[in-house]
Amino acid sequence: MKTLAKVDEEYQEIILLVKEPMRSHLLIELMTEMEREYHIPMISTEDWEIKNKPVIALYRKISLSINLNSHIYFDG
Repeated sequence: MKTLAKVDEEYQEIILLVKEPMRSHLLIELMTEMEREYHIPMISTEDWEIKNKPVIALYRKISLSINLNSHIYFDG
């Protein structure tokens, strides 16, 4: 499992080095990886978020960096 620090490092590299639409595509992949590795529920509860504050904070930071308009047209 990647540490949160490693995930954040990967996030920073994507933000700094990759242009759209690939940037959003890679960020979505990073979120999917976090969901799998940190067992992020599809519908989170307040209890889960309290117990996993650092995880959900990074997950939301990544989410807010995604340009959905750009990703829709990415052919891959």
